[in-house]
Amino acid sequence: MDFDIKNVDLAPGGRHRIEWAEQEMPVLRGVQGQFKNERPFAGLRISGCMHVTTETANLVISLQAGGADVVLCASNPLSTQDDVAASLVSHFEIPVFAIKGEDNDTYHKHIQAVIDHKPHIIMDDGSDVTSTIHKHRRDVMDNIIGGTEETTTGIIRLRAMAKDGALEFPMMAVNDALTKHLFDNRYGTGQSTMDGIVRATNYLIAGKVVVVAGYGWCSRGIAMRAKGLGANVIVTEIDYVKALEAVMDGFRVMPMVEAAPIGDIFVSATGNINVFDRHHFEVMKDGALLANSGHFDVEVNKKALYEMAGDPKRVRPFVDQFTLKDGRKLNLLGEGRLINLAAAEGHPASVMDMSFAGQALAAKYLKDHQGQLENRVYTMPAEVDQTIARIKLDAMGIDIDQLTERQREYLDSWEEGT
Repeated sequence: MDFDIKNVDLAPGGRHRIEWAEQEMPVLRGVQGQFKNERPFAGLRISGCMHVTTETANLVISLQAGGADVVLCASNPLSTQDDVAASLVSHFEIPVFAIKGEDNDTYHKHIQAVIDHKPHIIMDDGSDVTSTIHKHRRDVMDNIIGGTEETTTGIIRLRAMAKDGALEFPMMAVNDALTKHLFDNRYGTGQSTMDGIVRATNYLIAGKVVVVAGYGWCSRGIAMRAKGLGANVIVTEIDYVKALEAVMDGFRVMPMVEAAPIGDIFVSATGNINVFDRHHFEVMKDGALLANSGHFDVEVNKKALYEMAGDPKRVRPFVDQFTLKDGRKLNLLGEGRLINLAAAEGHPASVMDMSFAGQALAAKYLKDHQGQLENRVYTMPAEVDQTIARIKLDAMGIDIDQLTERQREYLDSWEEGT
């Protein structure tokens, strides 16, 4: 078995942590049981490009239980948990190509390795595998049934491809499932981002001015958790409706250029480039923190920081300090990459349970509808969302009301009313 990880001797600790996460993933556990019985992926190869964490491990183990021949690489150079990668290789014989802190050349070599697997189904997080196949590895195109995409940034790329007529196989937008973005993006990103910032800096959040770029589901989760920790939160937006929502939710809203001089901590999760830019750096406070929870490391303009300050000083494991010509110091966290995975452990297992159950069921949907789908981006069927939510509530010991027959009749009728 070919693989590329840091150290296979880390496997025992990784297995303990995988099992610990599995306790908090009852929905995926149920899906895994279904897969064991039905073996929906027998004879199929699945290539995953995702954050190599304990939660992802439980997903790929579930796919393997369903008969899939699975390989995995990292979707971010800093997001790999090396002990988890070791356990997948050692205990489950799943080839992994991922090392925490790998350079860009190694990162792209690992992407090529999972493409060399000649996948029938792709599981992507950021669409790096999907775009690489379309641009450079068309030799594997004929094998592909379709793929799933986990994150907002990846969906943006896929929809751009579909709009241009460039997408050549169907993709399931798992990120757009209600049981994904309403929970993973909001509660998962909110908690794990603040966790990463605190672990990286040991800063007290209470009393700080936290500037959150954007008010999509990830950013609103960050704003909510920062407020809960006692921060004075400012939101910046480009969308009038989302800006209005932020105001109604109790946050100050202003352009980034106005927020830049007063913020202590800046966090972006927009999926766009240069959200924090040169003209913002020029007016930021001495000691300001710059963090990113968007998928790619483009939201902080690192090139401008290097041009303005030269090479930074590593003052803590995940803090690079840039000293500007006027003596002000700006602190970039996690090299501008996902701070919740660079400096912390990513989302808690209980919220990834729903997201990864969605991934697994979306892959089964692709297999079950092979040859019937167009080359476009599909939203997960509503009944899958309902099933995931029901199983999650059952696991939490929560029941809900059911419609009576009379209520169903009323809702189905147009003749009754005033």
